[in-house]
Amino acid sequence: MDNDLFDATLLRSALERAASHGWRRVTVVDAARDAGLSLETARRRAPCKAMLLLTLGRLADEAALVEDESEGSVREKLFDMLMRRLDVFQQYREGVRSVLRALPMDPPLAILLGGATLESMKWIANAAGMETSGLAGGLRLQALLGVWTMTLRAWDKDDSQDMGTTMAALDQALDRAARFTGLAPAAPQAPMSGGGYDAGTDPLVHLPLEPSA
Repeated sequence: MDNDLFDATLLRSALERAASHGWRRVTVVDAARDAGLSLETARRRAPCKAMLLLTLGRLADEAALVEDESEGSVREKLFDMLMRRLDVFQQYREGVRSVLRALPMDPPLAILLGGATLESMKWIANAAGMETSGLAGGLRLQALLGVWTMTLRAWDKDDSQDMGTTMAALDQALDRAARFTGLAPAAPQAPMSGGGYDAGTDPLVHLPLEPSA
């Protein structure tokens, strides 16, 4: 079993246990034993259970950042990437929800995941073509983190199979961000005469300076 498969198997086992017993009662040892995995390798791959959640974030980011060569506005790209990220969370739904319940009682874990999520948003923003450099760019990242946070809260309450409520919440969060720029949400842009994309016409390139939720 290669490392990627080992990590994915250990993660699924841990989140299945979290769904049944709560995240606070999960240990890497129990997750490895449930999955029939080597404890020695589990110790090396996940010396603490927070590493399992970083693995989840990495898998979600990899799904979000898949190059599909599709054209569209920054807003459309952000929507697609954030939904692909949530599609991965959906695979482990009850376990992830257990983690969300545990976070208020575990400040160190909340800080760790908050930093990791901000880094994820930076990757997604850059991939979508959003400017992230300098102080203004850092504030735009905080705004995108706010969009993600509001959407994640909606997902937590969304029991539908198609995540319709979640998609609507993401749409509304992006619309709210666009309104802060004084522009309507971006529609697909017509190609410029030179064949390039005019980033200046897309409000989400300059995402509003909205604090995270």
